Amino acid sequence: MKRYVVGQDRSQSTLFPEVLDDYIAEDNPVRVVDVFVDELDLKDLGFDGAEPEATGRPSYHPATMLKIYIYGYLNRIQSSRRLERETQRNVELIWLTGRLAPDFKTIADFRRDNGKAIR
Repeated sequence: MKRYVVGQDRSQSTLFPEVLDDYIAEDNPVRVVDVFVDELDLKDLGFDGAEPEATGRPSYHPATMLKIYIYGYLNRIQSSRRLERETQRNVELIWLTGRLAPDFKTIADFRRDNGKAIR
């Protein structure tokens, strides 16, 4: 195709670079969210699951879920179903969660179970 901007071939071997950090600028607000949540003492704030159970299926860390919640609040994404979609396709959320993508029910349950701690 002459005289057009041409994109990359879709059958390339990698979609993302080896370091996902390259896609997130140093002044991106998700970096602030990441540092802020990592500095919180979630157990003292009353978040469920701050102490993992000895048995059963491992759960998502409350810090990861709180990062998703705060990201949704900052970007006006209220629906847990939309947040689920964003964790799968949004590079900022992929970076923020370490490529974890909880389903909408898990996100909704986190909000319901930790409403007091979030406030």
